[in-house]
Amino acid sequence: MERFTTEQQEKIVHAIQLAEARTSGEIRLAVEPFCKEEPLDRAAVYFHRLGMNQTAQHNGVLIYIATEDHQFAIIGDKGIHEKVPPNFWEETKALMLQHFKRGDLVQGLIEGIMHAGEQLQHFFPRQDDDVNELPNDIAFGDGKN
Repeated sequence: MERFTTEQQEKIVHAIQLAEARTSGEIRLAVEPFCKEEPLDRAAVYFHRLGMNQTAQHNGVLIYIATEDHQFAIIGDKGIHEKVPPNFWEETKALMLQHFKRGDLVQGLIEGIMHAGEQLQHFFPRQDDDVNELPNDIAFGDGKN
């Protein structure tokens, strides 16, 4: 199930590329229509399914969204949590929520991705030898498994 048009997907992927250009962190987006459990728990499923826990510096970030259930979560790997305060993602979530409440899902995701990249840059700046460890595409699911 693809919730976004091709143009919208390209904009989101471009935002991931721009955000990752500032940091050695890896950012992914997982999208499905329904979430039958707590969004953070569902995000953790995708986090492991997409291999985000296997980056060299353990600095992967997943933004998860269930479009029909209007739920989302942000989850980061242990390397991030060792360096940041407990409420680190609250500002990013609030920024995204402003756009979501106006019905602009795509812009909310883009803003959240860009903000995540800016925040990660402080703790995981991009290095000259940085390698893109994970794909920048959107992971689409059906919300069933």
